[in-house]
Amino acid sequence: RSVANRVNLLLTGLADSYDLREHANIENVALSVKRQVWIVLAATVITLVSAAGFVVLLIKGLTEPLNRAVTLAESIAAGDFGDEKSIDTGRDIGGLLASLGAMRSRLRTAFRALATNELRLANAQRIAGIGDWERDLVSGSLTRSEEVYRIFGREPGDLSSTSAIPPEIVHPEDKQLVDEFINAAQHRGEDFNVDFRIVLPDGSTRYAHCQGEVLQDPAGKVIRLAGTVQDISARKLAEKQIEYLALHDGLTGLPNPRFFRDEVTKAISEAVRFETMLATLFLDLDRFKNVNDSLGHGVGDLLLKEVAERVTHCLRKGDAVSREPEASKENVLARLGGDEFTVLLTTLRHAEDAARVAQRILDALASPFRIEGHEIFTSASIGIAVFPDDGGDVETLLKNADTAMYTAKEEGRKNYKFFTEAMNKAASAKLTLESDLHNALRQNEFVLYYQPQIEVASGKIIGVEALIRWRHPRHGLVPPLEFIPLAEERGLIVAIGEWVLRSACEQASAWQRAGLGKITVAVNMASPSFRQMDLITVVAEALEKSGLEPGYLELEVTESIMMRDVEAVLTMLKKLKGIGIHLSIDDFGTGYSSLSYLQRFPLDALKIDRSFVGNIDKPEGSAIALAIMALAKSLNLKVIAEGIETEHQVRILREHGCEFMQGFLFSRPVSAEEIARLLQQQQKPSSGRSGASIS
Repeated sequence: RSVANRVNLLLTGLADSYDLREHANIENVALSVKRQVWIVLAATVITLVSAAGFVVLLIKGLTEPLNRAVTLAESIAAGDFGDEKSIDTGRDIGGLLASLGAMRSRLRTAFRALATNELRLANAQRIAGIGDWERDLVSGSLTRSEEVYRIFGREPGDLSSTSAIPPEIVHPEDKQLVDEFINAAQHRGEDFNVDFRIVLPDGSTRYAHCQGEVLQDPAGKVIRLAGTVQDISARKLAEKQIEYLALHDGLTGLPNPRFFRDEVTKAISEAVRFETMLATLFLDLDRFKNVNDSLGHGVGDLLLKEVAERVTHCLRKGDAVSREPEASKENVLARLGGDEFTVLLTTLRHAEDAARVAQRILDALASPFRIEGHEIFTSASIGIAVFPDDGGDVETLLKNADTAMYTAKEEGRKNYKFFTEAMNKAASAKLTLESDLHNALRQNEFVLYYQPQIEVASGKIIGVEALIRWRHPRHGLVPPLEFIPLAEERGLIVAIGEWVLRSACEQASAWQRAGLGKITVAVNMASPSFRQMDLITVVAEALEKSGLEPGYLELEVTESIMMRDVEAVLTMLKKLKGIGIHLSIDDFGTGYSSLSYLQRFPLDALKIDRSFVGNIDKPEGSAIALAIMALAKSLNLKVIAEGIETEHQVRILREHGCEFMQGFLFSRPVSAEEIARLLQQQQKPSSGRSGASIS
């Protein structure tokens, strides 16, 4: 409006200056100017309004994306890595948003991987029983993983201590040890490894291992400790079990030789210090091998366990032996191996105290053992060596007790003997004999003797039993009872058995080739020889090389061997029978055979043991011998009676149908040359006579 007024004033001025005649033209001009002014004003207003609108739109286009970018950045900072649908990348500002979105994606991926790794670490720590911890000594902060709290048996809020190992959870006996390691780390910068026990809230204990490393500043001051805690309870239990197994017998649970020797050594030190006595007893079961061979190792093992129980519980408190070494620091029963046990007695006032203990052990073993339906009788031979008279160290005491035990066994078993120097000399001689035995086969020192088997009706030799002798270069003829047990102990019996088999076959073949008649040669098979895998091959080769027909070889198998593993023995006997040789059962009646098994074996003969023949004059002995003969007859087996020494024995046996015998009445074992002479003699018409000696 002011602009229009100003134009009117201008026009009025102009009108005064011009002629009235020009008035009409001026008005026309004024009207034209007015129209132009309004056009300019309108354009200006429109321009200003458009500019304002543009500015508003521009500001809005900038602030909204920026706000979204700020919101996105704040959400990323807060750990919100949501989806990317809200991101608009259509304008230039979208580049910023796109970058932020990509950063969010990468951070989301990284944080997810971190969370996964943390979960894996927690699971790994839980499975391994290992947790980690870190203590900042500057700030005083302490962090522990979840597994550390599980191992400690506490929740985070239960522990007030800022120590790596809270003192309140440590077993009282381990507190000092733990404190020493922690102090050494904090004050001297020493890394540490310590095992300790944790007392759990329920009072039980858990073993833990803590390992710590030290971080120091440039000045050498300890500023940080970090490490791990591991649950080692299972390892400690395994270590104890390993230690137990290392010191105890797996079958009986008794201390083993290693533990026993350590205890004897300690007891000797105490005995020297206080000038007291102690004794070692060496105990060996009598005829335990027969149980193993007849009933199997399973029954033998059960017998050993029951023997250990009896010896453990039969003794009075004052000299009781202990199955658990921790329960007694004085006396110990141990199993050395096999059927051998040892006892350490440290509460002795006199040597006779050891004798009383030995007798109580013998009495405890006198009652029969009932195992898996079998009634088993066993006894023991015990040797005693006393400190300091019989030895000053564990090895000497054990050796001398062992020597005394063998003397007790040789003197009838089921008794005890104190060690004497005479025994030591005998043991030395035995050791020398054992050494010589290793060379005897190589140096051809063995020789076979033969005991005739007689057909009583004719008085003729129908066979011989081959019996080995050792012609020792210094000791002369050594009987088999002295060296056969040694050969079995030292693993030489198989090689010796093969030599006997080959030599017997060669000799029987030689007699036949000399025209002395065809007689059977019997060879006794020892248990190890019978169990060898290639026995069939060994027998076949002996027959082939000697040229002896299989029908003239008889293998004697003891009853205990046959019952050791019935099915395996039956298979072996059938194979041997298939070759064509004869088979007999030796020492029948002394073992544990079952009649149901006996009838399955492909046997040709049964030999009555000399122990029954020797008692045939007594009612019980006669009944057993007659029952054996009746059994053999029912099984169609030939009966051979061993150990015949009197005419009376011959008469009783013949009255009950026994026609084949061997024993000193007819002939002692003699050389091959003497058998040749006897065979030549019986070929003469007048040579045969019933019941008489032929030697």
